[in-house]
Amino acid sequence: MPHPRTPVQAPREVLARYYRAMLDKSADGLADLYAVDAVHEFPFASPGFPPRYEGREAVRAGYRAAWGATPVRVREVREVAVHETGDPEVVVAEHVVVGELPDGGAAFTVPGLLVLRVRDGLIARVRDYMDASAVAGVRR
Repeated sequence: MPHPRTPVQAPREVLARYYRAMLDKSADGLADLYAVDAVHEFPFASPGFPPRYEGREAVRAGYRAAWGATPVRVREVREVAVHETGDPEVVVAEHVVVGELPDGGAAFTVPGLLVLRVRDGLIARVRDYMDASAVAGVRR
């Protein structure tokens, strides 16, 4: 017997689950929000960061590698604002990620902006504008 289809989630619901995956440092939780053929772009990519992930499994592998390579933990994602657009599939989210290094290491903040397109309850495209200089400044 086929599984009943999960209700389609609105972009704001998907955004909340996206932030939860960041807090949990869960590459699987994050990737499962994406459509099979989704694209995640980093327009301000810096050395050591890929310019984009193409496909759900690339998102999974990329975040698993990135999050596995650092002891940094995301302590909080402060949602500054979520802007609705004229397109019901798209939201623009301003946020500040607050992280910390383990064992009493310094806390840090990384401002960012996401342009998130959600189609049929799954992320179809993300443009992820994070402050790469703030990320690079975190001592590991």
